[in-house]
Amino acid sequence: MNKKLLPFLLVLLIGTAMKSDKNAYQFFDLKGKKADYQDVLKAALASDIVFFGEIHTSPICHWLQIELTKDLFAEKKENLVLGAEMFESDNQLLLNEYLSGKVKEKNFEEEARLWKNYKTDYKPLVKFAFDNKLPFIATNVPRRYAALVNSKGFEALDDLSSEAKQLLPPLPIKYDPELEGYKSMVEMMRSMDSTHATDNIAKAQALKDATMAFFILENWQEGKLFIHYNGTYHSENFEGIVWYIRQAKPNLKILTIASVEQDELDSLVEENQGLADFTLCMPTSMTKTN
Repeated sequence: MNKKLLPFLLVLLIGTAMKSDKNAYQFFDLKGKKADYQDVLKAALASDIVFFGEIHTSPICHWLQIELTKDLFAEKKENLVLGAEMFESDNQLLLNEYLSGKVKEKNFEEEARLWKNYKTDYKPLVKFAFDNKLPFIATNVPRRYAALVNSKGFEALDDLSSEAKQLLPPLPIKYDPELEGYKSMVEMMRSMDSTHATDNIAKAQALKDATMAFFILENWQEGKLFIHYNGTYHSENFEGIVWYIRQAKPNLKILTIASVEQDELDSLVEENQGLADFTLCMPTSMTKTN
């Protein structure tokens, strides 16, 4: 090798290494092949319901949620419906009053039971619905009823008032304890020697999933596209909310997005494969929103 070229080659190699991208995310399809955002958007537009399963503190998740929502709206316009785990069904009236301009934003934010990261992570979605006159559905069960089931089981719901039952799916709640998500939850709690590790903890989770599925279906119509934002656990492996939706309407076109973190984004590790139609993979070093 010409020794005179060596310094130039070293500079070239160093420069190339320094220019290596630090990717913030990578999508993968159900088979584990790399996909891009346009693949996700195209599939979402062909769906009836889209579940965007998030890591609650991930800024990449929240950024992509609002970006996907904007792009879906560009095509669907008034036929887009938004909904989220982060709002409970007894706050629907207040949410509607804010979206329709009947109450001020300040009053809405003071009176609703908002998550602590609402202003950074979920307010942009609610504001988008407000600005574009779109419905936003509070799908989750009021937490007091999930706590009741965690303590006393599904049977405790039977004694609620008729007004309270309007905030829930029809009783009795269908429940399959053999679904991997619920089964592993109970097993994990028992492995920690928790004195509270009963089947009721999974039943409380199932109540949340069943309630979200119920209110999604109550607010979906033919020709509409419903995008739902929830913790990735609630729709991973096509269980949780997805399972309940399919029990009621098996022919709906459902798209799921799961979210995971890995040290490297080149490929999905085995445990993260097959979680959803698309898996959003982000670096474990990504900063958090709270």
